[in-house]
Amino acid sequence: MKLGFISAILDQMSFEEMIDTAAGLGFSCVEVACWPRGKAERRYAGVSHIDVGALTDKEAGRILDYCKARRVEISSLAYYPNTMDGNPEKRAANIAHLKQVIAASHRLGVNLVTTFVGRDQTKTVEENLELFQEIWPPIVQEAEALGVRIAIENCPMLFGPDQWPGGQNLASTPAIWRKLFQIIPSPNFGLNYDPSHFVWQMMDYIAPLYEFKNRIFHVHFKDIKLLPDRLREVGTMAYPLEYMVPKLPGLGDVDWGNYVSALTDIGYNGYACIEIEDKAFEGSREGVLNSLKISKRYMEQFVI
Repeated sequence: MKLGFISAILDQMSFEEMIDTAAGLGFSCVEVACWPRGKAERRYAGVSHIDVGALTDKEAGRILDYCKARRVEISSLAYYPNTMDGNPEKRAANIAHLKQVIAASHRLGVNLVTTFVGRDQTKTVEENLELFQEIWPPIVQEAEALGVRIAIENCPMLFGPDQWPGGQNLASTPAIWRKLFQIIPSPNFGLNYDPSHFVWQMMDYIAPLYEFKNRIFHVHFKDIKLLPDRLREVGTMAYPLEYMVPKLPGLGDVDWGNYVSALTDIGYNGYACIEIEDKAFEGSREGVLNSLKISKRYMEQFVI
């Protein structure tokens, strides 16, 4: 496996500074954030280390040369929007940009995009499956034509009142994955597997690795710490951030030895990117860099 991180945490850096940081810290790869230029709608979003809308062949060549010189690979181009937003204008804009990310991934020879399928948070699962069947086959067909794979992260995107009641990403459980893969059986449509989201949903994050081994294109290393005292007070029907907090790998409840062991069982040898969302390390450049150093040092017990 190749150890890297999601570039969104280095939002104040240029592409070159971000790659230099990755190289200086000894990372093998980076999942490069490619949101549209402009204001972020939520934390850890809105970061644009590659402007896919303005990417020319010349600029793509320069980017690849810069990475090669520093021995840092691009694991994927990352854009996590809601492509099934209940607002038709937002939905259309998100889909249009996702298609630009797909085209840019092809132009760069990366040929992998990490994203969400989205969800209309006001509709039922069944209604959203119908919406998925309408929206997503053309997106995947476009990716197939370019030889690009799409890896869907399993985060429910349900954390607080603004995402209530259904959350903003349908692809959050194995039961739903089976339905999505029935609708789109394409080998170019798979998973960006993050165990932390199963922890707060009280789910098994090991068994699905074996069932979906051929669908796992990319993995995340992020941890979640459950707060039992809070959970007893508010229950699982509360806003999830009332009873859990994102943490650096090793500072939460994921059994990383068991997780990586299962990845080696299924023969996964692709990209594994640390995702930093631990507020304890925000607020300063030093804190952010320390979060990457600590996470890398911990995960190198299992992945080098």
